[in-house]
Amino acid sequence: MLVINIYMIVGFITLCWIITRLAVFLLTKKFNILRELQLILVYICIIVISRMVLLPLHLVNGHLGTIVFDASRILPFWMNLKPFTFVNDFYDGWKTNVIGNIAMFIPVGIVWPFCFKKLNTIGKSILAGGCFSLFIEIVQLLFYDHCSDVDDLILNTTGVVIGSLIYFGIKKATGKKK
Repeated sequence: MLVINIYMIVGFITLCWIITRLAVFLLTKKFNILRELQLILVYICIIVISRMVLLPLHLVNGHLGTIVFDASRILPFWMNLKPFTFVNDFYDGWKTNVIGNIAMFIPVGIVWPFCFKKLNTIGKSILAGGCFSLFIEIVQLLFYDHCSDVDDLILNTTGVVIGSLIYFGIKKATGKKK
């Protein structure tokens, strides 16, 4: 059993980020400080979403809560594969869940196409954001107290759609090709 806190999550993501950026530098032999500063926006999106999704939103004894990885409790996976359960199952906080899942991914729809020139269409941007959301849902399968939910995937991707429409709408309105 492993108890994971915010520092461990940020440390792991940061280590992966540094290794990835170092590998890119070694492969391309190019370093552009402005590009790295731009990519920090992607890093921030990943950190914020990981915090919001993996850790409890409320404080536990005045501190951020933790998650527990226990290999013996992973199976059976806890998941909801029935779409739009939140429409039929009005639990306490369902509105916060719906709005939060959408709002949390709007920055992905704005920041990712801004930072990655290959995400040059709304469709590519939505696909990338949807895959990121799917990755988050798969990661949640490892934690017995988290539920992977198709509704979260739908709502998160809706957030990416909204963000992408904002980004590409502004881009079109300002006449920028990128």
